[in-house]
Amino acid sequence: MSARSLRDHATDIVRRLQAAGFSAFWVGGCVRDFLLGRRPDDYDIVTSALPEQIELLFKRTIPVGRKFGVIVVVQSGHQFQVATFRAEADYRDGRHPGKVVFGDAQADARRRDFTVNGLFYDPVSQQLHDWVSGEPDLRAGIIRTIGLPAERFAEDHLRLLRAVRLAAQLNFKIEPETLAAVQELAPKIRAISAERIRDELLKLFRAPHAARGLDLLQQSGLLAQVLPEIAATVSCEQSPDFHPEGTVFAHLVLMLKQLPADADPLLAWAVLMHDVAKPLTASRDHATGSIHFYGHERIGADMAREILQRLRFPARQTDSVEKAVRYHMQFKDALEMRKATLRRLLMRPTFPLELQLHRLDCLGSHGRLDVFDFLVEQAKELEQRPQIRPPLLKGDDLIALGMKPGPALGALLAEIREKQLQDELTTKAKARLWAKEQLAKSGIKPKPRRAGD
Repeated sequence: MSARSLRDHATDIVRRLQAAGFSAFWVGGCVRDFLLGRRPDDYDIVTSALPEQIELLFKRTIPVGRKFGVIVVVQSGHQFQVATFRAEADYRDGRHPGKVVFGDAQADARRRDFTVNGLFYDPVSQQLHDWVSGEPDLRAGIIRTIGLPAERFAEDHLRLLRAVRLAAQLNFKIEPETLAAVQELAPKIRAISAERIRDELLKLFRAPHAARGLDLLQQSGLLAQVLPEIAATVSCEQSPDFHPEGTVFAHLVLMLKQLPADADPLLAWAVLMHDVAKPLTASRDHATGSIHFYGHERIGADMAREILQRLRFPARQTDSVEKAVRYHMQFKDALEMRKATLRRLLMRPTFPLELQLHRLDCLGSHGRLDVFDFLVEQAKELEQRPQIRPPLLKGDDLIALGMKPGPALGALLAEIREKQLQDELTTKAKARLWAKEQLAKSGIKPKPRRAGD
């Protein structure tokens, strides 16, 4: 659905509610983004209508949160959240209100998290309603809680992380009292489910605000709570001859600054994890003063898996990031690799992610992209030779020649594959002939080739 169509549908829902005698407004992020000249991804609507009245007015609805006064209205396949004005109280778990009391628009505004999210807009009359001083904060670029920060954060501890995410995403500053409360209450974030934390972090670590997001996460004290392994990189020094940028944390920030706008969402996580084991593996050569991190890619891969599993990332995404971390040090040797070794690297399913990680790794340190450019050209060349990707022979082919299943068969297959990747065997016929010669040398009499083989 186009942005125009989405806005028209959101306006129509408000118009229909008002025509039925109810108050109705756009609210929250859509108003904030609309006023900032950004395109809202979705529209939330609040109204004086009760859930059952909302359901009677619209043909297609979903009662996603009826007891909290929330109904989803479906228009042209898109879902719009429509909520009854409410005032919440009696928070006990840092997430859910113990009770919900329906109220008026002003009470609904005052219960919200940040002033820039507490603006109400009537798209029919084109009138803005600001009962929480959100418009001045929006103009000044400030994230500030509505009311006392401690009270707002006690209601939902995820708001601690959301304050950082919004400040990074909008390029706003966090108001000093609000930031002080985040720093003081940062440990409370651990009471929030891993899935909710992961979802906020996914929004935080996106271009173009990922680097500022990491900085703010550190300044707020939340980094040590949600990603303590990354917090350990803040004081982890590196040898200036390889890393003139300084600490591992500084390196990560520089890499995230170069994150492409259309980057794979996993690329930021590969960046965060690729040097995660450096604080654990650091050792200094006292003779030269150089700092080494032997085996950090192997240990880091295991740590990356543990971290992403802790955050409940899907298994496939976890596997991809783990592999990118495990293999990232191979790239420095690409110019000297044998053809077969290089092609194995190029044919890994995770190679596109690994290649982009390597590019950012270079841009965040020495700045040279000669290996990256070389690999791009080699990848293009390989695309023109699709016949190299499937192995010339399989186990059944060798068994058909008279070889028995076992370790020797696997070893011979590996040798054939190596020669194929080195361009020493280029066709099935040549590979079969070479395999027969090897079998004959080992005393195995090859079976005669049958018609059609």
